[in-house]
Amino acid sequence: MSDPVADIIGDYGSFAARQRDRLLARGIDISPYPLGHLAYRVPEWDQYVHVRALLERHATANMENVWNGRPMSLILLEEPLKVLDGKKIPLIELIPPVHQRVYKMGVEHLGVVVGDEFDAFSRRHREALTGQQFQNRWNEPVYVLFEDFTHVKFHQRPLREVVELQGGVFDGIRHVECWVPQRLVTATGPNPLPR
Repeated sequence: MSDPVADIIGDYGSFAARQRDRLLARGIDISPYPLGHLAYRVPEWDQYVHVRALLERHATANMENVWNGRPMSLILLEEPLKVLDGKKIPLIELIPPVHQRVYKMGVEHLGVVVGDEFDAFSRRHREALTGQQFQNRWNEPVYVLFEDFTHVKFHQRPLREVVELQGGVFDGIRHVECWVPQRLVTATGPNPLPR
């Protein structure tokens, strides 16, 4: 049976299983928790636009918004991805350049929703976690960074709920209008956007 999303982003099922197994080796069992999203990174702006168009064919909505100086897509799938013996992933976070540090391109992180026990979860697994992001008052995920520059991020609530708490809606396909990739200016002068 063909999987059109896997044809676009690759074997996300094996990725989720590998991340689950790596977490188990560190003493973190994600089996009790729902999955909120899967992140897919691309190295070039043109590839972002192409992959976005392909994924939108299998989506009911795309809430694209500017984050860290460039558009990012939160693509709500028509049919959630099924991984790890039936867990569902409803959303793909599609991330274009410029990336703030070294990340693996392709399927890059899995978003796990730990809910109201977020603070207790964070304390319980403090030694296994490698960091925390302070994105906004609704979303401050903790994460594990692996040697191959992939992650698992642990959220209090799903990204969809975070967007909706800020007034966003998942209603059709929405793109950031009139945005073009920026030129970088460094101490040595202007440089083209890395490709």
